[in-house]
Amino acid sequence: MSSPLFTSVHVGGRQATHRVVMAPMTRARSTQPGDVPNAMNARYYSQRASAALIVTEATQVSPQGKGYSFTPGIYSPEQIAGWRLVTEAVHAEGGRIFAQLWHVGRMSHADFHNGDLPVAPSAVAFEGKIWKVDPATGKGEMVDCPTPRALDRDEIRDIVSDFRRAARNAIDAGFDGVEIHGANGYLVDQFLRTTSNVRTDEYGGSRENRLRFLKELVCEVAAEVGANRTAIRLAPFLTARGMACPDILPTILEAVEFLEAQQVAYVHLVEADWDDAPQFTEEFRRQVRARFRGTIIVAGNYDVERANWVLQHGYADLVAFGRPFVANPDLPARLAQGLPIADFDPATLFGGQDHGYTDYSPMQQAA
Repeated sequence: MSSPLFTSVHVGGRQATHRVVMAPMTRARSTQPGDVPNAMNARYYSQRASAALIVTEATQVSPQGKGYSFTPGIYSPEQIAGWRLVTEAVHAEGGRIFAQLWHVGRMSHADFHNGDLPVAPSAVAFEGKIWKVDPATGKGEMVDCPTPRALDRDEIRDIVSDFRRAARNAIDAGFDGVEIHGANGYLVDQFLRTTSNVRTDEYGGSRENRLRFLKELVCEVAAEVGANRTAIRLAPFLTARGMACPDILPTILEAVEFLEAQQVAYVHLVEADWDDAPQFTEEFRRQVRARFRGTIIVAGNYDVERANWVLQHGYADLVAFGRPFVANPDLPARLAQGLPIADFDPATLFGGQDHGYTDYSPMQQAA
């Protein structure tokens, strides 16, 4: 019996021969100062161009959107030029690549903002940590996030404009499309949930109001670059980082109905992948599919067997793999041939140079 994971699919403006997507993964290796993508990043992504689609690491749309050390941006001319190195390298290897657009909201630290507090829909305290390099020692560590300050209406509109501008920058840099990061407790997600959004204006309270920011982003980005080059990532079952909202599942389902009407390129559903995480139920998968007929990508500790199951049932069209791509640049070939999957070195995930980043060998070279 053939494996659904290794059948052809149309994604990223081309026909791919399999359905293995490279998930976005923060690796914190941009050039400093300026958070500029570089030739090393281009090597890293081009080595993994055999993916049906690459989604880049989360990329801040503005200085205010930054929440981790050494993560890249896509708002300055230098950053656009740096990303162009990446897209040209990936395209030269026959790959397709979307930029993931990011504003971290409250998942940040005052050190990134000249001493100012991070921003959020509401000034709600929460438990969250971000990776930050101590300038005195050069060492990175996980540090607590402070209670943020609430955005005013004009600032919200400015952020919508930042996303639209970043989407245009991404296309100018050669990307095949953009994915709005609406998951994992970052700014878009913070607007969706009653636990992080206690606003009383048009951006808070009712489900319709909590969805307003997401809808404005999608409409503005699609107007700028086309709905067929606009996608979004969502995390329905996330409970960490103070995000355990009792109304999130119906809110996500309403979002999916809106995204179907907009005919976006795809919806990317990230599943909780930590120990004793809430289960991504089959009933919810059915509800999503009933509302969204377009392309669905799923991610979250998948192996070939689970990937084939979710594809066979029609709950998804492609499956994204994250950590396995770190040490296995030729992951689709390894999965297709049942070859061993190499382990990565956790100490080299964030920051550093080529070691633990571009020096993992394809199976043929490793043999």
